[in-house]
Amino acid sequence: MMELVVATLLKIVFMLVLVIGLIPVLVWAERKGSAFIQDRTGPNRASVAGIRLGGLVHPIADVVKLLFKEDVRPDGVHGFLYALAPFVVFFVALVTYAVIPFGDYLEVGGRQIPLVVADLNVGILYVFAIASLGTYGIVMAGWASNNKYAFLGALRSTSQMISYEISMGLAIMGLLLIFQSLRLTEIVSGQGDLIWGFLPKWGVVIQPLGALLFITAIFAETNRTPFDLPEGESEIVAGYHLEYSSMKFALFFMAEYANMVIGAALIATLFFGGWNIPWLSRQTITAGADTLLPLVLGLQAVVSGVIAWLFFRRAVRERGKFGDARDREPGLLGGFFAVVGALSLASFALAPWRVGPAGASLFATLLQVGAFVGKVVFFCWFFVWVRWTLPRFRYDQLMSLGWKVMLPLALANLVITAVGVAIV
Repeated sequence: MMELVVATLLKIVFMLVLVIGLIPVLVWAERKGSAFIQDRTGPNRASVAGIRLGGLVHPIADVVKLLFKEDVRPDGVHGFLYALAPFVVFFVALVTYAVIPFGDYLEVGGRQIPLVVADLNVGILYVFAIASLGTYGIVMAGWASNNKYAFLGALRSTSQMISYEISMGLAIMGLLLIFQSLRLTEIVSGQGDLIWGFLPKWGVVIQPLGALLFITAIFAETNRTPFDLPEGESEIVAGYHLEYSSMKFALFFMAEYANMVIGAALIATLFFGGWNIPWLSRQTITAGADTLLPLVLGLQAVVSGVIAWLFFRRAVRERGKFGDARDREPGLLGGFFAVVGALSLASFALAPWRVGPAGASLFATLLQVGAFVGKVVFFCWFFVWVRWTLPRFRYDQLMSLGWKVMLPLALANLVITAVGVAIV
């Protein structure tokens, strides 16, 4: 019993570290990505001992600033609901992760520990049920703020949720019919098979229209551009969180990015194989660990060496450009990657080609977890790229797309899939 409690706590800690740790990185990526797309420098002023690291210090400065800012509460607000709303939104964003598998299993002492916090047999229903509760937090914030713009933002969020959650649910029904399960671990395992012996049985391959509809609906659910009508800065200032400041605003801010990570994880889990690596099953990885492990270490050493060389070359080329500590940053980053590359090479002294069964199993687990995290990071960047590329829809366009385009397409996809499954 104690082992189960400890294992569950460790898995919760891992997921919290992954989600909360990605939030400041995504804030930085959002700012630098938007600056790159708009051909400008982006954040580069905040520093620690003169070291700015290309703006990576800014998220830390933001946290410190928000912690010490005055918590302003406007007149006429509903005190209890006004204070409760940001916590509801942030809490809902965090607990949704409980059923998303981030790996197959970890073998410890001959015992296999599944890498999911709670392997519910209705996992996908749990995700939809919990995720929809976040709208209550937004509605509470909009109503309790005693501000017409905040209230309009809350109304927009509610109508948007109703319009797109139906299409989102229908979009994955085809996937559930094919895999005959609501358990996310079984859906991910099913995507590890191959169609005709060579094509990965990923959701996006067997349900391309469902994948497109689901990804579109996820953008609407997370209130990201082009579906950020509930905030709509140019129309309703900042929408439902207009009257919030200090850490209460920070909770809304963090919840948006946490929802983004959840959306990316769901896209990867349902339609891109989750922790599966194409053509490399766990049995294949374990059986070939004595070859794959040296290859991975060698590749890591080469990539780190190339990155270190690029940074060192930049350090030489831009020597004395700024006349302050920024001149040392390329050399510092080059040194970091050089150390990573050196450690990768030094690990060959441990003869990784002689890895035993326990080491092979651990290697397979790490590779699969790395594949899942890599897919999540890629789709998080996809969220950022779309936000700074596409314009915001008008509200009538948003409703028209949801009810007149996505809903009929989702219904047609479900009917065609159901007929196909019945025939096969």
